[in-house]
Formats: sequence, C-alpha cells, structure tokens
Amino acid sequence: MTKPFQISRRSFLNRCAITAAATGLPLWFVERELALAAEPVAKIVNPNDRPGVALIGCGGMGRGDAQNANRFGDIVAVCDVDDNHTEQAAKQFTKGGKTPAKFSDFRKVMERDDVQVIVQGTPDHWHTLINLAAAKAKKDAYAEKPLTLTIDEGKRLVKAVRSQGIVLQTGTQQRSDKKFRLACELVRNGRIGKLKQVNVWVPAGIMAGPFQPTPVPTGFNWDFWLGQAPQVEYLKERCHQTFRWWFDYSGGPVTDWGAHHNDIARWAIGEDGPVDVEARALTEMIPSGYTTHAQFEATLTWGNGVKQIVRTTPDDTPFGGVVKADGQRNGVRFEGTDGWLWVNRSDLNASKDEIIETPLPADAIKLENSPDHMRNFFDATRSRKDPISPVESGHRSAVVGHLIVIALRLGKKLQWDAKAEVFVGENAKEGNAQLAREMRKPYDYSFVA
Repeated sequence: MTKPFQISRRSFLNRCAITAAATGLPLWFVERELALAAEPVAKIVNPNDRPGVALIGCGGMGRGDAQNANRFGDIVAVCDVDDNHTEQAAKQFTKGGKTPAKFSDFRKVMERDDVQVIVQGTPDHWHTLINLAAAKAKKDAYAEKPLTLTIDEGKRLVKAVRSQGIVLQTGTQQRSDKKFRLACELVRNGRIGKLKQVNVWVPAGIMAGPFQPTPVPTGFNWDFWLGQAPQVEYLKERCHQTFRWWFDYSGGPVTDWGAHHNDIARWAIGEDGPVDVEARALTEMIPSGYTTHAQFEATLTWGNGVKQIVRTTPDDTPFGGVVKADGQRNGVRFEGTDGWLWVNRSDLNASKDEIIETPLPADAIKLENSPDHMRNFFDATRSRKDPISPVESGHRSAVVGHLIVIALRLGKKLQWDAKAEVFVGENAKEGNAQLAREMRKPYDYSFVA
C-alpha cells in the first residue's frame, strides 16, 4: 500500500531537483512551489471563460501582450492610430478565417458588447485616458507600465477603477517571477538582517539629436497620437519605440525599466512610498534632441529609514557584482546589517549561500504567489478579486519614478507625504506644480467623459 506513495514522492523530489538546477532557485523553495501547484484548484465556470479581448496600441509590446492574453481569451478587436500597426495585429490574430474588427479610435472599441477585456500597449501618455475609458465602460484592463504619465492621473485612475468595480492588472510582470518574489520574501523576513539600503540599477537612456522633421507617414494619425501632449512637428524619433525618451510622452529610463525594479524595491521595503527624494543628472541633454535625462542618480528615503539609490548603468560602465540581464546591466541589490541579496531577471545570489539556501520557517511572511502574470489577471476577471498588481500597487510604484523625474527636473530635494500624495515642506509649491500636466484639448479628461 505504501509503494505508490514512495514512487510518487521520489518522482516529485526528482522533479524538484531538476527544476532547482534549471532555474537557480533553492531546492526548498522549489519544493514549496511545486507542492502548492499540485494542490487542487476549484474551476470557476462562468460566461467569461473565453472573454472577448481588444488590443489598443498594436506596436510590438502590445502585440506581445495580446499574444499572451490570447491563451485565455479571443482577440476580437484591434485598435491603433497607425494603420500599419492595426493591419499587422489584425493579420496576427486572424483565427479560423475570422479577422478581428479594426479601429483607429479606442472609444469605439469601448462600445462593443463582445469586448470584456482591454489589453493596452500604447505609449505612456495615453495610458490613463484609455484606462479611464475602460473603467467607464466596465471592461477589465491589462495596463502596460508605467501605469500613468503623472501622479495626478494615478489618483484619478485609482478612484475610477474602484468606483466602477473593474479589474486592472498593471504590467509589472516581475511580481509574477519566482526569483523576485523569493528575494522580497527573504528581505521581508530579515534574512539579510535589518534592511538598510536598496540599490536599483536601470539601463541608461539614449542621448541623440538634433532631429529633423519629415512628412507624416501615410495612414498615421499624428494629431491623435500626440493626444494630450503639446502640438509639435512630426519626428519619426518621437514615436513608436523611442517615445520613452521624450518628456512629453514618458519619463525616460526611470519610468521604463525603473517601473519594474522600483516596484520590486517597494515590494521588499513594504511601504507605500518614500518620504523624500533628491536626484542629479549625470549627462546634459543634446539641444533639439531627446528630452529625458539619459543618465542620473537619485536617492529616496523611506519612512522606516531605508535608503533607496537609483542609478542608470551605461553598458560600458563597470559595476562590480552587477550581472547583465536582457543585454544590459540592471537589477536590484538589497543591503542589510547581515549581508546583501542581488536579483534580476536572470540571477539571484547573495553574500552568503545560506541566505538563499536555508528554508524559511513555516510561520514566515509569504508574499502573494502568481506564477503567471497574464493568467493571474484573467483569473482575477473571473473571481472578481484583485490581481497581484492592482491599480493601487501600479500607481504607488509609478509614483516612485514620477518623484525622481520631478526631482531631476527641479534640481531640488523634495519631501513627500505618501498618504496625502503631495509634497510638503521646503520646495513643496514647486513640486506640487508638477503633479499634473496641462492636457491639450480635445484630448483632456473630457475626451473620455
């Protein structure tokens, strides 16, 4: 009677050992994860088991997100202000001879009864208005990071998502990565002693320019693409993949990769936001070129006394112990009184092996488990419970990047009240003037009212 159990146990341990060797995760953690995965989960049956999904923003990131979402729903509509992108997406998601409906105005997508879920892959300056429109239409949203362009936008979005009862998952997918979750659990449980400092490295931005205007490509609605941003002549360098290096549409490196790593830093620190921030640019912008700071260093202080240092890392700059990931040196290093812990998308290591290799006790703090970020979102649309990166989390992590951008642009140290979400103390007036931006009509909040 015991033989089947013994074989099953042996098979389970072998699988754990193979998984640990392949992932670099400690064996105890792999055993815990696989044991949890083996527990029966009640299947939720409801009409939205294969919801209709609309992709808004059909560039490379958007199509990648939609392909991911296509595992759980059907892509029934695609929308972009660039006809070429729309056609590429429609072709990619044609299935069984059925082509998704094509749109150039996302507001028309919101009117469709066959769309229950929005996947959004637009540039940053369009994130909030589209997410607000989804909330108003009561459609759940997978929202690319950073969640917003400004802090004020985030406050409005949190209110809209909660008042309308939609599910929103922020695309900070590192929260669903086992290495990052384990790192944060180890820090939260004091494995490196008292946390003193968090070092965040993000790839540097691009310095280039000046640029020359060229004709607007056929089939590209430049005015709609600009949206709330100021009216300017068309530059091919302003849009698509390089939009993030322009202040009008994004925040540069700290709202790009920084949106991921600052989210992990905040998860481990365990607080909503810092109490002060200061930053300095390390390079000058090229006149008539990109308008976000390509290289910088910022320091944030959190209420529990932890210092967070955020730095850009040009690929030709040596940083001892910083391992490359995705072709760049970037990641998060936690430093405590008893050691340090380093994590990025390819590595997890520490000052002493036992920091990672020793199992956490049964009563240790355990963070929310999501082995698949997109699956977690669709599970939440069925259960109507929060996903792992809900709107508040996406907003608070985006705020960290926005604070750094504001400090960089003002060149002054600022004090932050994370609860009231306003600057206080010296320089507060100048800082609070940066919480929102003037929105070009008609692309202000009334556009989706």
